[in-house]
Amino acid sequence: MNLKDFKLESQREYWAKALVELGRKRKDIVVLSADLSSSVKTSLFAKDFPERHFNVGIAEQNMMSIAAGLAACGKTAFASTFAAFGTGRVYDQIRQSIAYPKLNVKIIATHAGITVGGDGATHQIVEDLALMRALPNMTVIVPADAPETYRAIKAVADYIGPVYVRMGRANIPTITNSKGKFKIGKATVLRDGDDVSLIGTGIMVSRCLLAAEELKKHKISARVIDLSTIKPIDTKTIVKAARETGGVVTAEEHSSIVGMGSAVAMCLVENAHVPMKRVGIPDVFGQSGDSDELMETYGLTAENIIEAAHDVLGRKGR
Repeated sequence: MNLKDFKLESQREYWAKALVELGRKRKDIVVLSADLSSSVKTSLFAKDFPERHFNVGIAEQNMMSIAAGLAACGKTAFASTFAAFGTGRVYDQIRQSIAYPKLNVKIIATHAGITVGGDGATHQIVEDLALMRALPNMTVIVPADAPETYRAIKAVADYIGPVYVRMGRANIPTITNSKGKFKIGKATVLRDGDDVSLIGTGIMVSRCLLAAEELKKHKISARVIDLSTIKPIDTKTIVKAARETGGVVTAEEHSSIVGMGSAVAMCLVENAHVPMKRVGIPDVFGQSGDSDELMETYGLTAENIIEAAHDVLGRKGR
């Protein structure tokens, strides 16, 4: 099995599909974009519901403040832009006007991580999960693929309170389907195993599946977990996996210093003392390049996960 065996689909297309469907059913839903409606796909919502779509121009800070105002008036506000602009540039507005008053604003960020590719380090935000995780009242979600994005958006619309949803620019492997409900705060075990647990989020979940398949050839049984909700984290599933397999590897397209891996490590240090290894972007900025080549450059491949698994297995005495 390799990446070519997966169907590649766009998270942005599925998020837009879910948004339009929600718009047909609920009059309280409003959408805001910051001169990027074509890129973040809110233009599809604008086509059907122009009176409920607001393009504020290149004014992301103002967009978050407007979203907060609309939410305070009873609307469910979806504010969407690139992740670099929807977190760092607007952090004060999110903190003071959305998270603190616990308003019903959904921040839908696209173009996250190094898979943005040629746009380079200024647009390749790799610290956004840390920023959003740190905010009280903020829920943080990173869907594994396009169908899970669709289900997550439906769940987010029903959830009361601020939410951050992170997705990438590139088409990514489809490993789930659109059926069933997305449960906020619940991880999904995609593959059972007894020797090591591979916990992935976003695009890296597919790499965990590939790594598990390769490890199987060497008689190593790997459990694969899709940790799509980073906050609140599913402590029960993580601790159970750690205790039953005796070792954990995390994988994310985000800074390994302060991302999902750090959240899992915090969980384990208090509940299950097992060997652990984090696979993620080192403490550096990104660079311009082809998405796939950048994934290899920064060590975000199935091979890197396999290497980490062997390290963990060695430390647990296997």
